[in-house]
Amino acid sequence: MRLLPTTIAAIIAASAVSMPAAQANDQLAANICNYVQADDKNRLRKKLKENRVKLRNIYSGVSCSGDSILRAAMKSNANDVGTFVAKRLSVADLKTAEADGSTIAQWAEANGFGGSATATAIKERIGN
Repeated sequence: MRLLPTTIAAIIAASAVSMPAAQANDQLAANICNYVQADDKNRLRKKLKENRVKLRNIYSGVSCSGDSILRAAMKSNANDVGTFVAKRLSVADLKTAEADGSTIAQWAEANGFGGSATATAIKERIGN
């Protein structure tokens, strides 16, 4: 008889615990995108440190208006943030094809960002 109320209470508690985490992740992603657009490397570093996350661990899960962090940085002419991100990611991450099938370096060349400081930092990391 007591099993049903206990089970319901456990389900409610579990859902209440998981919802703030999702909101926190959404808020972190929104903050990251805002700092990328503003080219504010210091605030980006501070936010990552406050949340105790490494950029390479969250990079693939963060999308800024449908673009990866590096693409958003190049579109926003945020060279300080773009260079910072490129230096923090692994070479494998930089060589991985994104949603459209092209790597970040290929996308930069194809869209006129090949000469940016961010693209230069990416090329230095991957050895091109």
